[in-house]
Amino acid sequence: MKPKHDIRNHVKRHRLLRDGMTQLDLADRVGVSRQTILSIEKGRYSPTIGLALRLARELGATVEELFELEEGVTDA
Repeated sequence: MKPKHDIRNHVKRHRLLRDGMTQLDLADRVGVSRQTILSIEKGRYSPTIGLALRLARELGATVEELFELEEGVTDA
């Protein structure tokens, strides 16, 4: 078995706490498409460090509050 590291994110929760900010609002503020925000929130895409920092700044959170490393084990 190989250790597997997944990233869990809380972007959607923090976005909604910002007066119901839409995906498009956030996307426009950080310079990406709405589809990119959707993919991040669904866990299909992990942002670059730069994008993670921009998301944190716009959402008034730290990167660590938005993203956390989740460790698990998978069969390989």
